[in-house]
Amino acid sequence: MHEKKDRLIDAARGLVKSDAVFLNAELFNPFSCEWEQGSLAVTDGLVVGIGEYRGLVEHDLAGARIVPGLIDAHVHIESSLLTPKEYARLVSSRGTTTVMADPHEIANVAGIEGIEFMLREAENLPIDIFYMLPSCVPATPGDVGGAVLSARDLSRFIGRYRVLGIGEVMNVPGVLAHDHSLSDKIALSPVVDGHAPSLSGADLNAYVIAGMQSDHECTGIGEAQEKLRRGMYIFLRQGSTEHNIHDLAGIVTACTAPRCCFATDDCHADMLATSGHIDNCIRIAIESGIEPELALRMATLSAAERFRLFDRGALAPGWLADFCVLSDTRVFTVKTTYKRGVATGNAPPQPSLWETHPFSCTLPAPETIQLFGKGQAGVIGIVPHQIITEPLFFSIDAQHGVPDIERDILKAVVCNRYRDRPCGVGLVHGFGLVRGAIASSISHDAHNIVAVGTSDDEIVRAIDMVIRTRGAMVVVDGDDETVLSLECAGLMSLLPYEEVVSQQETLKAATSRLGAIADPFMYLSFLALTVIPSLRITDRGVFDVRQFKDVPLFEK
Repeated sequence: MHEKKDRLIDAARGLVKSDAVFLNAELFNPFSCEWEQGSLAVTDGLVVGIGEYRGLVEHDLAGARIVPGLIDAHVHIESSLLTPKEYARLVSSRGTTTVMADPHEIANVAGIEGIEFMLREAENLPIDIFYMLPSCVPATPGDVGGAVLSARDLSRFIGRYRVLGIGEVMNVPGVLAHDHSLSDKIALSPVVDGHAPSLSGADLNAYVIAGMQSDHECTGIGEAQEKLRRGMYIFLRQGSTEHNIHDLAGIVTACTAPRCCFATDDCHADMLATSGHIDNCIRIAIESGIEPELALRMATLSAAERFRLFDRGALAPGWLADFCVLSDTRVFTVKTTYKRGVATGNAPPQPSLWETHPFSCTLPAPETIQLFGKGQAGVIGIVPHQIITEPLFFSIDAQHGVPDIERDILKAVVCNRYRDRPCGVGLVHGFGLVRGAIASSISHDAHNIVAVGTSDDEIVRAIDMVIRTRGAMVVVDGDDETVLSLECAGLMSLLPYEEVVSQQETLKAATSRLGAIADPFMYLSFLALTVIPSLRITDRGVFDVRQFKDVPLFEK
């Protein structure tokens, strides 16, 4: 122990050569939000100093800029469609060196086994994956998927390396109603993430008192400002469909930046590969008016401090040598990422092992998903670039007026994948399909099978393909079927990320031919999410989040 520390001290003093020195660099310092000229010295994977140093290996950066490794404050890796190994391989090329992941997607499918899988997958990767234990499995008492996790179940993970705290507490009504089983989970750790869309006033005060410290569901500046003033960290989110950074940029000042971070939450592999990860958040933030140095602080030190990781987020003596070298500072383009002083490069794919979970449902017949009735119907309204939905009401004759292509009103179906039950059926506006159907085994958070389409026969065919594939994204267009298999829990592909991105492009082309909205599978995946306002569809039928109960399709 003393020998290692002595070696670091001697390297810091310049008495011995460092393992590696990055010469002639301009380094971002998030403590002062300044840029420093000098050389970065690294020994044993740690920063030993910035200044004039010599190394056993020297890299002349010729004035290039260096930024500490980028950090994602909240993500569900499963939503990338990639296993953690492939996810890490992709985002490391974008300057990311640390992510805070909540594995509640796979936990809802496979419980403890799913969490253990994600922990095993996080070993020996080019990034550090830390986990927040899923607090809401199921998300609500009525949405039981493949598992139910109690505080006792979660307690076995407390103290494990890579486990930082308790993940987003989505059951706001349970918190406010003194659900002691939920309180027991919150009490497991001093670090607890929140999830409270639109929560305000006295209820927000109560939610904070109950232990929640952050929120990533703000969609408006007033909401974000109120939560900041109540002491919460705000994660500005940019996912595949959740585009919130631009609308929230106004909350970021020199005073608030230490309480603000970036999060991608739910982001498909194709967006990560084409637009980027936290590097993309930085670019959007700067375009939205956030000062570049404040955006960089949010992407590095702010996130590290929020999660009490005091060994990263800055390039300071004794801290991890996690950083990225930029090739174009005007648009923040990452040239090379370094983890513990070593370039991550483009590592080859690593195989993942997962025992397939069967789907225990029976394929519904077309006649079982027919709708009957007429009158004012509650229709789920898709809101572009948001996870929330709008409650819409249309005059509908369900038996003869659906689908209504002209008004873009389609049938939405949720089929329970774990139990043999009748399907839930509702109506949705905003998908834009003029023919065909799409279905997926990704349906937050229970991950039942969800489908939208223009005909019952095509909806059933799409659901059948998901069941037979034991997890997939499916497009049915007449006699044509396009499939991306998700062999890992029905959530992730076992393919290398390059192949997943290629197959996503094929799916996109297929949904485009149907007339669909951009990224329809991401919107589809949130149709059953009963913790985000407003209307949703579950295997029980239509659910009103604001009333927090199942409601009839037609108004009485």
